[in-house]
Amino acid sequence: MTEEAPETSTEDFQPDRAMVVVAHPDDAEFMVAGTAAKWAGRGAEVTYVVITNGNKGSEEPDMTSTRLAEIREAEQRAAGRILGVKNFEFLGYEDGYLVHTLELRRDITRLIRKYRPDVVVTFDPTARFMFDAYANHPDHRAAGDATVDAIFPSARDRLTFPELLVDGLEPHKVKQLWMGSGANANIWVDITETIELKKKALAAHPSQLSGEVAEFASEMARNTAADQDFEYGEAFRRIIFDQPREVRLANRQQESD
Repeated sequence: MTEEAPETSTEDFQPDRAMVVVAHPDDAEFMVAGTAAKWAGRGAEVTYVVITNGNKGSEEPDMTSTRLAEIREAEQRAAGRILGVKNFEFLGYEDGYLVHTLELRRDITRLIRKYRPDVVVTFDPTARFMFDAYANHPDHRAAGDATVDAIFPSARDRLTFPELLVDGLEPHKVKQLWMGSGANANIWVDITETIELKKKALAAHPSQLSGEVAEFASEMARNTAADQDFEYGEAFRRIIFDQPREVRLANRQQESD
C-alpha cells in the first residue's frame, strides 16, 4: 500500500503543514529539529505532539513527578519557539509506561485530522537496537507504532473512530511519513543553515541535557551528512503515500529486479 522513495538528499520538499509526533519532551530536538526549523523558516506550519509528560527523567532526590512534568513542558515550548514551531499538543500520558492502545491511536488520529499535515515525522517503530550501543526506548517504539497506524488507515478512513466525525474532524490523508532513522534512511536533509538553531533548542532542555549534548548532536549531524554534499544533516526513512501511479509501478519493478 505504500512505497519508499529512492535514496536521495532533497531540497525540493517543502510542506505547508508538518506534524512531529514524539514520546517525550526533547525527542524532537534530537530527531528533527534542524529539518523542522528549516520548514518553519520557509513558511510551514509546524505542530509538535508530545505524547508523554516526561515525568520520570530525573535523578534529583527532591524532584517530584508533578514538578518535573511542568518543567519539561515549559522546556519543550521554549525549544519549539526557537525552531519556529507554531502549535504544541501535550497528551499527558505517563512517561515510561507507554503502550500502543486504541486510545492512543485515536488521540493521535484526532490531532492529524485537526491539523491536517502534509507530512508527519515520528520514530521508526522497527528500530529496536541502534548504533550497537543503544536499546531504543520502549516509549519511542510505542509512539512510532501508534502514529504510523493513526496515519494509515485511521486518519484516512471515515468509519474508523466515528466519534471524531461527531466532533467535526473529517478524514485526512497524510501525503508523506518520515521516520527518524540512522540504519535504514532513504532521505537526508541538509540542516547546515539550521544547525545552530538545533543546538540552541537542545540547550533549552537543561533538566535533561548537559551543555556538551549540543556539541554531540552537532557531531552526529556531521556524521549523518558524511556521504552527502553538505556539512550537517538529518536522516529519515520516508514513505510516500501520494506517488503517481507510474512512479509506484516503476518502484515495484525495481524491487522485483
